[in-house]
Amino acid sequence: MGDRILVVDDDREIVEAVKIRLEKEGFLVKTAYDGLEALEVVAEEKDLKLIIMDVMMPNLDGFSAIMKIRQERNLPIIVMSAKTEDTDKILGLSIGADDYIAKPFNAMELVARAKSQIRCYMTLGDVSKSGQARITVGRLSYDPQLRTVYADEQPVNLTATELRIME
Repeated sequence: MGDRILVVDDDREIVEAVKIRLEKEGFLVKTAYDGLEALEVVAEEKDLKLIIMDVMMPNLDGFSAIMKIRQERNLPIIVMSAKTEDTDKILGLSIGADDYIAKPFNAMELVARAKSQIRCYMTLGDVSKSGQARITVGRLSYDPQLRTVYADEQPVNLTATELRIME
């Protein structure tokens, strides 16, 4: 059983083409055709591993949808958009997208990016809501209950701002 991916675009032909390519690679694909519909799918599907989303859509644009998704979930999100200006890419990445691919795109490149994002997500996990007693990455660890950071198992004194960044 493959990983679940949500593909969101108001162009049904693009959604279908991306869905077919991803399913050939073994993914299970859910679809939505605007930002509001995407939010509904994200709320219903707790086992999503990735979202691929257009920016320019009716009812709720992709950027707004990404900001709302980020309030609840820490899923990897790839923006696929015809908006190719650097400012658009910077905005997309700044508001919470993990990657940005310009239309038209190579389908195999999109698949490779999807696999890469899922691999990172599965390796690092959703640490923002993991509920683990202690989160460890390399020589650093963080205990969210004690609000303490450790380097090589030694407590590190952080300012309030640094602690908020860590959290």
